[in-house]
Amino acid sequence: MKKAKVFVTRIIPEGGLALIRDSCDVDVWPNELPPPRQVLLDKVSGTDGLLCLLTDPIDAEVMDAAGPGLKVISNYAVGYDNVDVAAATARGIPVGNTPGVLTETTADLAFALLMAGARRLVEGADYVRAGKWRTWGPTLFLGHDVHGATVGLVGLGRIGQAMARRASGFDMRVIYYDPNCAAENGAAVGAEARHSLNELLAEADFVSLHLPLTEGTYHIINAEAFSKMKPTAVLINTSRGAVVDSDALCDGLAAGRIAYAALDVTDPEPLPADHKLLTLPNCLVVPHIASASWATRTRMAVMAAENLFAGLRAERLPYCVNPEIYAI
Repeated sequence: MKKAKVFVTRIIPEGGLALIRDSCDVDVWPNELPPPRQVLLDKVSGTDGLLCLLTDPIDAEVMDAAGPGLKVISNYAVGYDNVDVAAATARGIPVGNTPGVLTETTADLAFALLMAGARRLVEGADYVRAGKWRTWGPTLFLGHDVHGATVGLVGLGRIGQAMARRASGFDMRVIYYDPNCAAENGAAVGAEARHSLNELLAEADFVSLHLPLTEGTYHIINAEAFSKMKPTAVLINTSRGAVVDSDALCDGLAAGRIAYAALDVTDPEPLPADHKLLTLPNCLVVPHIASASWATRTRMAVMAAENLFAGLRAERLPYCVNPEIYAI
């Protein structure tokens, strides 16, 4: 029997990629950077399945370039704002993602960023590496306590709830703003609801973002938001870069409107090496590694393969973001 033709837009962990190689006629883009637009359009031509990453814009043009045989789009990520889901639905193409598996791993990194920002760990490490450490000093790199502080979670989905559980282990007070969250979900993790974002921003010592990127959340953390925050506050973002206005963040950090920012995601992403955020000592940026553990990334690869296989067999995807297509 002829194998299904599949394009995979980057090398993913072998635990999932080996499954695809065994079952499909697969073409894998081997480079570190995503395939250029024209390459993507050429590679998808005539494919039965597409496994893509959040760095790949999968729109109507890509779907049409693939042709009428495209049966499934499997996105190797929880978020899927890189895929035009409406266009896929209109063409009867199911879109899959990899939810749930990276919740705890992402919350681990979010809390690590919180602690690094509070205690200025990277600044301290850079100070030592630069040969500047001469003696113990009573005011050297003073930071802020984590225990007993208030953390404000903007978004209380799976990752926000996991973050709340970690905060409670450090005797932190947890507040949240999420108009879509049922009160019992907050109560289950010991978090107190706030009725507005401004109310949370004014109260929190740490503000941690756990939001999808939508029209409503784009630049939700902007100059006005920074004006509401404490000057000692620390901002943590492990969601999507564009929920924060980068220019406003630069201005806020430089002017001391907030004390620190610790970011796993940025806008633009990646940041250019000369971006002004990278010149600020009170801004820590890491390269979108929230889910980067061996176990989590491998499980994501297997889930993406499972979505791909189900779509190729015209079966319901186990992790489908547009299940309405099955009613068409």
